[in-house]
Amino acid sequence: MPLAEPHDDHLPQEDPVARDGAVSDPDAGDNPPDSGGDPTIEPEPTLPEPVRQRIVALTAAVLPSLPSDEVPVPLRRVAKFAPNRRARLGAPAIAAQLTADPLFRQRVTARVLADAGDLGAAVVEGTAPAAADPVEVAALAYLVRPRGWRALIDASGAAVRAEADSAVVAELVREAEQRATRAEHDRAVARVEADKLRDELARVREELGQLREESRQLARTLRETQARERKASELLATERGRAARASADVDAELRRARARLAEAEAAAGVARASAKEARSVDDARLWLLLETIGQAAVGLRRELALDPVDKLPADFVADAFAEQPGTAPAGPAARARDTDDPARLDQLLALPRAHLVVDGYNVTKRGFGEMSLEQQRKRLISGLGGIAAQTGDEVTVVFDGAERMHGLPPAPRGVRVLFSRKGETADELIRRLVRAEPAGRPVVVVSSDREVADGVRRHGAYPLGADSLLRRLARS
Repeated sequence: MPLAEPHDDHLPQEDPVARDGAVSDPDAGDNPPDSGGDPTIEPEPTLPEPVRQRIVALTAAVLPSLPSDEVPVPLRRVAKFAPNRRARLGAPAIAAQLTADPLFRQRVTARVLADAGDLGAAVVEGTAPAAADPVEVAALAYLVRPRGWRALIDASGAAVRAEADSAVVAELVREAEQRATRAEHDRAVARVEADKLRDELARVREELGQLREESRQLARTLRETQARERKASELLATERGRAARASADVDAELRRARARLAEAEAAAGVARASAKEARSVDDARLWLLLETIGQAAVGLRRELALDPVDKLPADFVADAFAEQPGTAPAGPAARARDTDDPARLDQLLALPRAHLVVDGYNVTKRGFGEMSLEQQRKRLISGLGGIAAQTGDEVTVVFDGAERMHGLPPAPRGVRVLFSRKGETADELIRRLVRAEPAGRPVVVVSSDREVADGVRRHGAYPLGADSLLRRLARS
């Protein structure tokens, strides 16, 4: 945008700063604003964009150095901006004040000339060094306005336009050189492609010759194949005749086989009747054997005078565990079944004299781990008491613990509560309980620990996951 100024063609050669801080204007004495004269006001020149930006930048740079009372009200806020924002955001306000307020422009000019040095002095005299930046000279000439300042601005505009034209010409020359280089590159690529196409044509011609030779060979092969096909057709007709005769022979043999099959089925019916009679005899013998074994067991119990036992094998393990450390003798490992199906728990507990061994914390932390350990133990022991009451089975729950916990509520009827000794884990105690059971007694171990499951399976127990017991407890 052009910066307008109603008058002031030049500044005096003396010190432009008056006693009151304003810059004197030699033309103001000849035509004061209030004298009623009719001075000729020339229009503001159209400034090149670089010159306009430089004027705004110079003014923005000196704004903070001006006293606050010398800064126009619209620019006081702009003067507080950061240096990199002052010229960018305050450009419209700065341009308006430079056009409308000559006194402000003169104050700005005084400080700009102080910073410009020799170049400022040359511009004040109306001359411009040949090596000076034309944009800088035009900006200073606009602010200072010496005699011939419009010519300096026009010369700067011409220089800027000449530089722009030179840049355009240089860009055009560069583009022309680039197009020439691309054209040369394209010609080279075209030559290379032409050479490739000639080589490809030669290769295609060679392949065409090979295909023609292969076609001749295929034609020969086709004629030979057709001759062999005719011979094969003749042989096929001969073989069909033989097959028809063989089929007739097979049909006759099939009829004979069916007759033999009917005779065999009749004989099998007689054999089944005989087998049924024999099975009846075997059932009678088996019943008699079982009855004999039962009576023998009763007689053996009477002869040995065996009284009902008060302690079970797990009780002996618990007593030995409480008195002194030791390892119970290992039992046979021939009755384990590899299954983790939770539905198996009810089936296994339905077996006679079953023993349920539970890995306590393994189950509680999986089912209700948000509770405290004491609440987990109480909830599990209470649920196991219900299972023992429903099934009548022996139930043992094992917890990890250096010593027996004190203050526990009494265990429900049929539930045995054990804590592992210092230096021994609950897993080892569970394996000792399994090894203490006699061969043939169903022992069910509930634990999701793979090592525990593998260990008790080798000793004949039935390992089940913790989820099976948790679901059973939830159902109860």
